[in-house]
Amino acid sequence: MRKKKNTMQNVSQQSMNEVAYTCDEAISADEFTWIGQDIEKGNVIVRESVSYFKDALRRLFHDKVALTLMIILGFILFMSILMPIISQYSMSEICDSRNLPPFSDDINGNFHILGTDNLGRDSWTRLWYGGRISLLIAFVAVGINCVVGIIYGGISGYFGGWIDNIMMRIVEIVSGIPYLLIVILLMTIMKPSISTIIIAYALVGWVGMARLVRGQVMQLKEQEFVISAQTMGASAGRILLRHLVPNTLSVIIVNLTLAIPSAIFTEAYLSFIGLGVPLPQASWGTLANDGIINFRYYPEQLLIPAILISLTMLGFNLLGDKLRDAFDPKLRR
Repeated sequence: MRKKKNTMQNVSQQSMNEVAYTCDEAISADEFTWIGQDIEKGNVIVRESVSYFKDALRRLFHDKVALTLMIILGFILFMSILMPIISQYSMSEICDSRNLPPFSDDINGNFHILGTDNLGRDSWTRLWYGGRISLLIAFVAVGINCVVGIIYGGISGYFGGWIDNIMMRIVEIVSGIPYLLIVILLMTIMKPSISTIIIAYALVGWVGMARLVRGQVMQLKEQEFVISAQTMGASAGRILLRHLVPNTLSVIIVNLTLAIPSAIFTEAYLSFIGLGVPLPQASWGTLANDGIINFRYYPEQLLIPAILISLTMLGFNLLGDKLRDAFDPKLRR
């Protein structure tokens, strides 16, 4: 055993000596072959420079759930815009057959996809016409809230001091006023209409956006690029519009997608209790209000608009979550 062990030590020592000898040998340049330099192939392995928004959109479109939600919401929006135009029935056209079930003909042989309501009006046409009204109110009201909130919150966050204190006290007063009370007051002063609902929602809906933008601007105004712009003599308006607001767009877009379902639900709720869209105009809320009368015998008249309201709200909420993930710099690859 001792002899075998000594033999192994000698072999190991000899191998180490050979490696040391090899490393000490001079390496000649003739032993290498110059393969040249291919600039095109060198650029291929370099990752393309991707902007923040381009990378966010790439991750958003690669998300199957987000892509499915955009397709569903796009279909609802497309049908709400196009169907009332190409439909053979008008919104208030009355036929002689009332409360027809879906996929049935009236006494004149005219086909109705979703049947008719209790007055004989085509439910399919009124459904998408109501979708147009509900989405119009939601988009316009949220758009007004977005513009007012960005301007108000940007000014408050950038200037700070006593200006910020006064503006935030106004925000607290406005946010303390019940929205339903404003709607009732406007209904007594103005006649019930789509514009009345939009004005009522816009009077108090901008508060959340203003607070959000104010917080973002207060964080960004201490950054080096803002201080550099101030040093170069840029005006406050230019700094807000060219530097601060563009850097808050990701947060604003996410907030918009989450505010739209809230506006849809508010319109549907007001129309359901009789404070929304006046007759004979239709919205998803008025259709649900009409359907609850005959729910026991014709449940589809309530369930179909309720399902569309729920599907649209759920779609925008989930899309807002996906946008938040897409714009999150911590998840950027």
